[in-house]
Amino acid sequence: MTPDDPEETQPLLRPADRSAPRSRRGFLAAFAAALGPLSFGFALGYSSPAIPSLRRAAAPAPRLDDEAASWFGAIVTLGAAAGGVLGGWLLDHAGRKLSLLLCTVPFVVGFAIITGAQDVSMLLGGRLLTGLACGVASLVAPVYISEIAYPAVRGLLGSCVQLMVVIGILMAYLAGWVLEWRWLAVLGCVPPSLMLLLMCCMPETPRFLLTQHKRQEAMAALQFLWGSEQGWEEPPAGAEHQGFQLALLRHPGIYKPLLIGVSLMAFQQLSGVNAVMFYAETIFEKAKFKDSSLASVTVGVIQVLFTAVAALIMDRAGRRLLLTLSGAVMVFSASAFGTYFKLTQDSPGNSSHVDLLAPGSAQPVDPSVGLAWLAVGSMCLFIAGGPPALWSLLACLCLLYLQCPLHFVLCP
Repeated sequence: MTPDDPEETQPLLRPADRSAPRSRRGFLAAFAAALGPLSFGFALGYSSPAIPSLRRAAAPAPRLDDEAASWFGAIVTLGAAAGGVLGGWLLDHAGRKLSLLLCTVPFVVGFAIITGAQDVSMLLGGRLLTGLACGVASLVAPVYISEIAYPAVRGLLGSCVQLMVVIGILMAYLAGWVLEWRWLAVLGCVPPSLMLLLMCCMPETPRFLLTQHKRQEAMAALQFLWGSEQGWEEPPAGAEHQGFQLALLRHPGIYKPLLIGVSLMAFQQLSGVNAVMFYAETIFEKAKFKDSSLASVTVGVIQVLFTAVAALIMDRAGRRLLLTLSGAVMVFSASAFGTYFKLTQDSPGNSSHVDLLAPGSAQPVDPSVGLAWLAVGSMCLFIAGGPPALWSLLACLCLLYLQCPLHFVLCP
């Protein structure tokens, strides 16, 4: 073949016929990896129903006071920060598949420690371990899925990562409606255990195998995932050694999407969405909603629905329009939520916690309780138009431009 031959320039992983039937095993591999984000979401949502349950726990079970409850919800983010750094190292040195297998260990061990916790320190230790696993899974799973998916479905499978996160949160809210904190932790072991079993049967990504100069293994992986070996050509010489360098930040095509993506992620966190996810049931109890578990589940359902809608309409409506609408909705809903607490802060009994779960309470009915739907409605609106549904997806799309050149050679 001559250098001018059009076949010579075809990327290695692009099949000759994009309309050819594909193997469904690629979808199974994507599902196995997506159990990581599902476990991530369950760990995030676990604290919402678990905190009220732990507040009611009787001796000798550990019981959370206000300070311990705050740490119980927040400490998972410290573990996730460390897990993100660890996940980046594992991606390059252990590979995508092994990284996903390894992240199941702190998930299962963390929830197991919570299940058998005898004091608050064990509860916090278990949450820290699950946070570590969350950090690894949130980084590795999208990379694995993007590298095993063929072009026609890469966008669909990529958007499923965020969808699986919010489904995991909803699962925690639903299960917390009927389960106490120990059994809820037992349930949290199920998704990572299933991921461990399925990932053992899945191949490493072809891209990583090529970077390790394992062409035959890469071809076998492609045959398993795509069901075809037609139309492959060698990547350009030296492409496997190309990667991101600091000098590239001088180019607008690099630093602009980096700045936009990182800014979106920062604003997502600063919006307070994690506080809503971690303490949803407690928030609604403070808002004097009669059934705080039902309110939390409602928020979780809204989150799942609008995350799916955002993934479907993003390419048609445009990113800028959706972000503008999202910001407007968030401002309005957060203002309405603040207005509710402003209206009720001086009401009788509002300065102390009200036991909403005790039937036949002898306390007088507070007129502000009727406004509890304002709190629920504003939070549902916040979730519908806010970070979980749009901002995470849009930030990831911006950062996709920063993948090293080999990614575009192998996965156009």
